Formats: sequence, C-alpha cells, structure tokens
Amino acid sequence: MPSHVSADRPAAQPPGRGSVEALISQTRRLKGDVDAVRRDTRSSGSDSEERWQRALYDLALHQLNDLDEHLAQLRDGPATLPAGAETAPADGAAPAPGSLLSRVGSAEWNLLTDQASWSGELFQILGRDPAASALTLDELPALVLDEDRPRLTAMVTDCLVDAKPIDGEFRVLRPDGNVRTVHMMGEPVLDGDGGTASMWAVLRDVSELRLSQRTVRETRDTMQRHRRRAETEQRLAVEFQEAVLPPGHDALRLPGRGPGTLDVAARHLPAAAGTLLGGDWYDALELSDGDTLLSVGDLTGHGVAVASAMTMLLGAVRGMAMAGTRPGQLMSLLNQLLDATVQPALGSAVCCRYRPATRTLTWAQAGHPAPLLFRGGTGRALSAPDGVLLGVTSGAGYGQAEVTLEPGDLLLLHTDGVVPGHSGADSLDVLLGLAPRFGAARTAQDCVRAVVEEFGESGRADEACVLVARVSE
Repeated sequence: MPSHVSADRPAAQPPGRGSVEALISQTRRLKGDVDAVRRDTRSSGSDSEERWQRALYDLALHQLNDLDEHLAQLRDGPATLPAGAETAPADGAAPAPGSLLSRVGSAEWNLLTDQASWSGELFQILGRDPAASALTLDELPALVLDEDRPRLTAMVTDCLVDAKPIDGEFRVLRPDGNVRTVHMMGEPVLDGDGGTASMWAVLRDVSELRLSQRTVRETRDTMQRHRRRAETEQRLAVEFQEAVLPPGHDALRLPGRGPGTLDVAARHLPAAAGTLLGGDWYDALELSDGDTLLSVGDLTGHGVAVASAMTMLLGAVRGMAMAGTRPGQLMSLLNQLLDATVQPALGSAVCCRYRPATRTLTWAQAGHPAPLLFRGGTGRALSAPDGVLLGVTSGAGYGQAEVTLEPGDLLLLHTDGVVPGHSGADSLDVLLGLAPRFGAARTAQDCVRAVVEEFGESGRADEACVLVARVSE
C-alpha cells in the first residue's frame, strides 16, 4: 500500500545507499559486541542482579535486531507489488514468522467509501485469514480486549475529528486464543477542502518487545528488593554486634588493678564494604570471684541470623562463666546449645579464665586457633587441649589446659582472617613475627594498634577479631 502524505508536506527523500550501508555495518558490529558480552555474563539463575543484566542484554539485542531490519528496508526501498495490488501476496513470499517484516503491517480506511485495505502482514499479525475482508474502523474494536477498547476508540476519534496523529498501543485477541500487543501509528489524509478523507496507519506487533521490557522491570524490582533486604539485614546485624560486643577502639576497662591483673584491649576488624556482617566476637569480663573471662569466637555464615546466634552464644558464655562454669565444661554446654537451636550452626571458640592472684590461665578451645603467648621478645602458640567445632556432633567432650603466666607476659587471641591472605600455619608465623613490636609496646592497646597497622583495619575477605591481654607487673 503506498504511503500517504498531506498536501502541504513534500515527500521525504530517501537516504543515500552508502550512508545506510554504513549504519547497517555499525549496527551489526554492535550486535556482535553485545551478544559476546551477553554470552560471557554469568547467569546461574539464582542471583537477581544476574537475571536483570541478562534481561537487559536480551532487550538490547531485540531492539538492535529490529534496527538492523529497519535499516535494511531503508536500503532496499519498498517492495514492488504487481500493478493494482493493494496487499502483499499471501503465498510463499510472505515474510518469515518472527521476522520484523512479519511484525509490521499497514492499513488504510477510506471514510468516503467505508472500505478498508490491509497489508498481508497485518492479516498475519491479527491472526486473520488473508482471503477474508479487511475490517472497517467500526469492526476493528471487536478484536481488541474489553479494557483496551476505550483507548483505541479515543485515538481513532481524535484522529478523525481533530486530525491528531495516532500513537498508542492496545491488545488484541487472535482467533487462536493468543493475546498480542499492537502499537499503532497513523495520520488522517485530508481532502482538498481540509476534511478527513481517509486514515492510514502502521501497526506493529510489539508483544516480544514488551515482554522483554517487562522482564527487565521485574528483574530490576526483584534486585532492588533483595538489595534493600540485604541492607536492612546488615544494619540489624551491626546493631546486634554493637549492642553486645565491648567497645573495641579503646582499652577494655576491667575493675581490678595491681600486680597480676590484666591490661586488655580488643578490636573488631570489618570485612570489605558490601560484605554482610559475620559472627565473630570477642569478650573480656570481670567475674564475681575476681577471675577474668577472655573469649573470642566465630560462627559460620553471615547476616542477621548469624548475628542473632552470636548474641545468644555470647550471652550464654557470660552467664555460665559468671556462674563459675570451668572452660572445658562451658564448651560442652555451648555445643549442646548450638545443637538444640532451631537453625543449626557451626562455630569455633576459645575461652580463658584467668586468676590474678596466682596468674593462672585455664582455657579450652573448640576448633579454634590457640592463644599466642609472647614472653621475652619471642612468641609461641599454647598447646591446645582437645576440642572439635561447636555444633559438629552431640555430646562432644572438650579438654582443658592450664598455664601460669609471668608479669609482662602478653596473650593474643584472634579469629581467622586477622592476617589477610594467610591462614593456618602461615597466619601463625606472621603473627609470631610481631614479637619485637609487642615487646616495645607499653600497653595492650599499643599492641592492638600494631596489629591494625601491620595488617590493616578493613578490606578483608571476611571480618576478624583480635584481643590482647597483658599481665601487669
């Protein structure tokens, strides 16, 4: 069907073939680049941000494919139809289903003769038999979903009465039961007296495009909900931690003073930005019988649930220590507590009970690095009693060890991750290498600062805690 222009508008000149070829080449190169990036993008299907990225790539490729075919039409010009033909043939020369040409059709409605002329592509879009008559403007709404009919009626009325161009969408129900979204653009054709003689329109099936756009919106909204939930969980986890852990940027104030008492300092070392808070803790507490409790530990996992479990565990450690429970038995009871929780967890811990009058340290561990003892400019790890991870097995037994400290001795308790990029024996060797700096330090707080200066305070793959206790002389 030939294009229509109003009498006061000259026909646009087609672009030069060379310039269109250049645009086609650029478009196809861009398609190839986008498709390559899309293929390289991870998409396990479980991550909301990955699904959103994948949907955007799919939408971009969909639109680039359409742009490529539009430019090819500009280059090749309108298809030549037999003399007198009003529509494209309905034989094997019809556009391939799914191609851009099959999704774009045209129509003209003559208001003087009440006749309609449709292209073959429009019959295909609306699912109608090309041998049937084209629907008039009065008949067209019968194909449209009830809730979209007022929109189509308003667009057509504004075009015919007020000569406004048509640019809008509506959904049609095809005879095969498929619902398709159609975008319609059209204008009135005026006669010599300025009245509307007919109306022509281009209709495009945009169902796949709208589906892609909807997928992008839905995956984006899901990603934003997950992000807000993660931010809320992180905030709650931080509040849990700040509520129960002693302040770590200053020396921990313990009531006892004098020879044999402990000078204690600690620090929580956060993970890199964007990492959920884990279950690391430290604690120092003066007990009712004059002893001092020192403990550090770590629960596996991250987020609010782990922070909540850490809060429960730390409260249990304090309560049992205040009641006089010895470290080995305390670990056994903690293991039972974790085993009985609704959400089972695994954890490691070391618990020390120090008696200033005799400078005796009694301690137990559950799958945790042993305390490091620094004396006379050198350091070593204490020999660890038996003890498996908390929550691994019911009824596990935990050994207990005892060591007598000397004035000036320094104990370092820590969780995994204090030394970034190192673990196990490597981490131990690096920490023991701090002995000269600890020997020159005047306070426990100076020792903690030395650890932070040596290994950094943030940016770790996982959070960590360090606690230093120095025996007063």
